[in-house]
Amino acid sequence: MKKFSGIILAIALMLSACSEPESKSAPEQQKMEKKTVQVSGKYEIATLAGGCFWCMEAPFEKVDGVIKVISGFAGGKEKNPTYKEVSAGKTGYRESIQVYYDPEVIGYPEILDVYWRQFDPTDKGGSFHDRGHQYTSAIFYMDDIQKKLAEQSKKELEKSGVFNKPIVTPLIKFTTFYPAEDYHQDFYKKDPERYYSYRKGSGRDEFIMAHWNDKNNYTKPSDAELKKKLNELQYKVTQKGGTESAFHNEYWDNHKPGIYVDIVSGEPLFSSKDKFDSGTGWPSFTKPIDPKFIKKKIDTSFGMKRIEVKSFYSDSHLGHVFDDGPQPTKLRYCMNSASLRFIPKEKMEEEGYAEYLWLVE
Repeated sequence: MKKFSGIILAIALMLSACSEPESKSAPEQQKMEKKTVQVSGKYEIATLAGGCFWCMEAPFEKVDGVIKVISGFAGGKEKNPTYKEVSAGKTGYRESIQVYYDPEVIGYPEILDVYWRQFDPTDKGGSFHDRGHQYTSAIFYMDDIQKKLAEQSKKELEKSGVFNKPIVTPLIKFTTFYPAEDYHQDFYKKDPERYYSYRKGSGRDEFIMAHWNDKNNYTKPSDAELKKKLNELQYKVTQKGGTESAFHNEYWDNHKPGIYVDIVSGEPLFSSKDKFDSGTGWPSFTKPIDPKFIKKKIDTSFGMKRIEVKSFYSDSHLGHVFDDGPQPTKLRYCMNSASLRFIPKEKMEEEGYAEYLWLVE
């Protein structure tokens, strides 16, 4: 994975200056302040390969609902492979990670949404500067449900038009996984200087920013501006954590194609494609457009233990997520219409959301 020539490595070190603060704009740094949420005591596992496992492990450890991430090797037949053997291409293994996550907080489709944004899924020969089978990407599905969801996720990525070449990441039935040596675990914490230099020098960060960076500037207006912009209910819900009345809100029975954005900041939150009739009287969704635009925390108000959902940049209260949704994710994002603004499909391009049109077509 770290097989730069001396010249390339030297240049990478000079360019990056091994500076963590400089890397704060990188996609994997956007959630640095977020805290992992676990509530149920249950877990499921996603096994994923996307090249350098250092670079795959760190982003997932910032995701709400992820319990832990283990760097290792998946898909080979040899017993107890070592990093030296795998990196030299002497085994059938790929550098991989196992993501342990709480299924009551985050679903497998959301895990895959994060996954696709960490590497080049059109590269069949390796990953950035790391070449060879051991650095190629793959999704190792654990069961038929994961296989179905992975197939759907891959088709959606192909449909998105983000890449102009075929998606070559294979879906492979899980067989084996061995953790890598201890010094590889949480490497971004143990040796941040080398980690950030490697990410930047390999071209990974530049690639991710070029393909996935949302150029919109989502910010939260001042409280005075919010009081002018929002009506009384919208302010109460988004700023004070209030709840609107069921069945007497704007979007609970809206069936038009389009997206729902944060009424405060405009952050794209949910697609009409993922909306379903939950029978609760509030707009309900199976998953967000992109996990990076939301954050979750434990809410113990009213003598209950729930998972509150808030927008990432404006910190608006949106609603809660429950584990009583439809198959296969079983999640129900129960949102307040007062926190949302609906943009119909025909106006998405005009309002600057053309990149999300594929989600509603």
